[in-house]
Amino acid sequence: MAPRQRIEVSPEAALLEEQVERINRFPDQNPNPVLRMTEEGVLLYANVASAPIVRALGVSVGDRLPEGVLGDLWRAAADPSAPAVEIVSDHRTYAVLCVPVSEFGFFNLYGTDVTAEKVVARFPDQNPNPVFRATEDGRLLYANAASAAVVRALGVSVGEPLSADTFERIRRLADGASAEAFEVRTDDARTFILTPVRIPEFGFINVYGTDITAARELEKAHRENERLLLNILPEPIARRLREGERVIADRFEDVTLLFADIVGFTQMSSGLSAAELVEILNRVFSAFDGLVGRYGLEKIKTIGDAYMVVGGLPEHIEDHTARVADMALELRNEIARISSGAGSEIRFRVGMNVGPVVAGVIGVTKFIYDVWGDTVNTASRMEAHGVPDRIHVTHAVYERLRDRYTFEWRGIIDVKGKGPMETYFLLGRTEPLPRPAGVRSAASSAGT
Repeated sequence: MAPRQRIEVSPEAALLEEQVERINRFPDQNPNPVLRMTEEGVLLYANVASAPIVRALGVSVGDRLPEGVLGDLWRAAADPSAPAVEIVSDHRTYAVLCVPVSEFGFFNLYGTDVTAEKVVARFPDQNPNPVFRATEDGRLLYANAASAAVVRALGVSVGEPLSADTFERIRRLADGASAEAFEVRTDDARTFILTPVRIPEFGFINVYGTDITAARELEKAHRENERLLLNILPEPIARRLREGERVIADRFEDVTLLFADIVGFTQMSSGLSAAELVEILNRVFSAFDGLVGRYGLEKIKTIGDAYMVVGGLPEHIEDHTARVADMALELRNEIARISSGAGSEIRFRVGMNVGPVVAGVIGVTKFIYDVWGDTVNTASRMEAHGVPDRIHVTHAVYERLRDRYTFEWRGIIDVKGKGPMETYFLLGRTEPLPRPAGVRSAASSAGT
C-alpha cells in the first residue's frame, strides 16, 4: 500500500482553519445567547443559552429568520450606532447585537438579558405615584407622568440639571447622610415627600414621591383644634382632658382674682354700630390678653364687657398677687392708649381679692374652665363697688402687698352680700418693677 501523501498547508490557510475552529467552539462555552445566520438570514447555529430567543423567533437551525426581525438585524449591522434589536421571550427581554463576520459570509448574533434593566426603566411609567430619575451629576434623566407637578415645583425639565440645593438634598438622602424630610408643595396644593434611592448598577438615583397631603391636612386640623382648645382651657387642663381624665376639679388654697368692667358700657354701646362696638371690645380685650400672657396669668372668661383673670392656677406661682397687681396698673395705661385711638373715652372699674377657690371644667359639648368660691364673689364685689379708673382691693390684698406698693385707704364700706368691709385703692409700686421668671417685658412682647 502506497504511503499517504502529506499535503502542505500554507500558514495563511492554517490560521484561517484555526479561526474557524475557534469560532465554532466558543459559542458553546458562552453563558449568554450566541446565534449565527447566513447573509441570506438562514439560522446556522444557536448555542444552548439562546434557546429562549430561538423559541420566540419560531425557527430552528436551517430555517430563515422572520422578515421583520431580519430587517431590524441587518439595519443594526449596517449602523453601529443603532440600538440593539430587542426580542422578548418568556417574560424576559434580550438585546441582540448583530455583528457581521465578512471573512466567512455570516453574522454572529450576541444576546444579552436586559430584563432587569427594562423592568427598572419601565416600572415608573406604570406607577401612579411620582417617580423621577437623576444622573449622578444631577441632571433630570426621566420623569413619569405622575411626577409632572413635582417636577414643575422643582423648576426643572427632563434633560436639565436640578438646582444645586435640590440635588444636594437628594444626594445626601440617597447616601443616608441626612434624615431631614424632603417635602415639596406643588401648584395644585398637594404635598409630596421625596425618597431618593441610589441605583448604582445603572448609575442613577430614583426619586419616589409619596402624596402626604391628607396627612399634613390632618396634622393642620389637629394643630387648629389644639389652638382652639387652648383658647378656652389652660394647657395643663387641656392635657389632662386629652389623657382621658373625665372629671377635673381642683382646690387651690391661695390665688388672686381680678375683675374688670367697662364703665357705662350700655350707654356707650347705644351710640355705636354693631361693627364699631365689636371693634372696640376686640381691641380692649386683646390688650387684656396680651397683658395676661406677659405676666403669666390665666384668663378665665369674658362676660359681656367684663373680664376675669386669675393668678396662681392651674399651676402655682409664688408671686401671683404681685403679678396681678402689676397687670392692673399697666392696664390703666393700655386703656388710655386705646381710648385715644378709638376717639371715645373708655373707663374701667377693677376689683381684686386673694384666697382659696375651687376650679374645674364644666360642660360636655362646650368646655368651660371656671372658678368658684367666696374669694371669686368678693373680687366681683370689689369691682362692682369700685370707682372708675381705680383698682379696688380687699384688706387681704393690702396686707400682702403693702411693703412693695402704695395704697389709699378707702375706708369701711357696706358690700352687698358681705356686709361692712375695709377696702383700699392700689396706686402703684414703691420699688422698680422686677421681671419674675416667665414674665416678658413689654418691649420683648411687642417684638414677638
